[in-house]
Amino acid sequence: MKNTQADKAEALQHLHQRPGIFAIPNPWDAGSAKILTHLGFEALATTSAGLAFSLGKPDGLNAVSREETLANARAIVEATPLPVSADLENGFGDEPEACAETIFLAAGAGLVGGSIEDHTGRADDPIYPFDLAVQRVKAAVKAARSLSFPFALTARAENLIYGRADLQDTIRRLVAFAEAGADVLFAPGLTTAEEISAVVRAVAPKPVNVVMGLSKGDFTLDGLAALGVRRVSLGSSLARAAYGHFLRAAEEIHQQGSFTFSKTGVPYAEFNKLFGS
Repeated sequence: MKNTQADKAEALQHLHQRPGIFAIPNPWDAGSAKILTHLGFEALATTSAGLAFSLGKPDGLNAVSREETLANARAIVEATPLPVSADLENGFGDEPEACAETIFLAAGAGLVGGSIEDHTGRADDPIYPFDLAVQRVKAAVKAARSLSFPFALTARAENLIYGRADLQDTIRRLVAFAEAGADVLFAPGLTTAEEISAVVRAVAPKPVNVVMGLSKGDFTLDGLAALGVRRVSLGSSLARAAYGHFLRAAEEIHQQGSFTFSKTGVPYAEFNKLFGS
């Protein structure tokens, strides 16, 4: 069976177009990508925070370079037959041209989708002005459409997670991004059914991604599907779960001198078999 980049792109496109909802979990390296593939997920997406943490760096402060991001994405692509979309942060530059270049480089890394956000990476001025944000999405869309396969461009409005609790402006941006040609719309930080429904209605029929696994938002896939959500990502939550267990285990050894954490660990042989398949 063929599994070319074009095949993967068409598979990801189909997931967004078919009825219902799907989860697109976020590996942070080749090993976590193989585990998620083994479990039967249909597509994967990278995580900027998961990558940053694995490199010993903070997320959201431009601490991880475009080169590091794309090298990580390539390693994940090479570890799985599944279609992979990438967290491309703000496109690694303020100007629309930077967003376009990043899309071309992402395609060159084997990716079949990616997101561009309107977060500047600057704590003192975290969100791009509306007009510039739209122009950046337009440039990314133009680059995606020039490729030989359907690259799924996700446009992200970041107000809600950067101290700007302005749902009206967030929706205004998402609508403009949809009109600019973005394939998927995403506003991290939605926490209520009313907020999610408002976004889904505003950009319909374009698919909406919602991130779960954060401290707020107690939903199920079925519940989100009932709200009209098409795609659910996990952000850094799986990476934090893995690092969290590592942290607690190491704390137990250091503080108590005991090793009870190993009782709930996955056996060596199980992982060895999984990664050898």
